[in-house]
Amino acid sequence: MSNLVNDNLYETRNNLVKEISSLSYTQFNSRPNKNMWSIAQVCHHLVLVEQATIKAIAWGLKKVDNTQKERKNVQLILDRTKKFNAPEIVEPDVEPFEVQFIIDLLNDSRKKFLTFLSTIEDQSILAEKSFKHPALGELPLDQWIEQIYLHEQRHTEQITEIKLLLDTEH
Repeated sequence: MSNLVNDNLYETRNNLVKEISSLSYTQFNSRPNKNMWSIAQVCHHLVLVEQATIKAIAWGLKKVDNTQKERKNVQLILDRTKKFNAPEIVEPDVEPFEVQFIIDLLNDSRKKFLTFLSTIEDQSILAEKSFKHPALGELPLDQWIEQIYLHEQRHTEQITEIKLLLDTEH
């Protein structure tokens, strides 16, 4: 995995943790309106997406069909004017969470993700194989890795917005 990808994974996670670590339990679990997730739910969604990405890459690696799929503009994930519905598998729990519990889940899922990636001996195969992404369609496996930090960036911006909305309510 390239240093750039590694740095981006590290940087976006640090930004996310900075955004949430000083929140109270109430701020963390309040929903600005019934159509929005709480910050806790957004974070839980990120954990679930990271876990699902491990599965997607593992399945993609096992696929025999090796026809090269076109590269996608994964930067589109950052365009928050385009709304996506989260697939059921990555929908967060509705139950409230403690901030530290979520930070622990985030740390644990990132460690598992990086450990999984380190087991792939020939990293070049990630650009040759693909797996269907719910929002982007057939996606090369190396771009699945890239979408992790872009997706996290997208949701960190969402968290900043939720914090502002909660501040204006009080």
